[in-house]
Amino acid sequence: MATRSVNKVILIGHLGRDAETAYTASQTPVTKFSVATNRRWKDQQTGE
Repeated sequence: MATRSVNKVILIGHLGRDAETAYTASQTPVTKFSVATNRRWKDQQTGE
């Protein structure tokens, strides 16, 4: 039997759209959402 755990993540930004919750075949809930920020970054390997 799998052990359940809780992970804590803090995301700072603007919610792009309403969160969408779906369920897997084993009835595990999965939520998708987008977060927009104004922070810019460059890939260190490609410079893009």
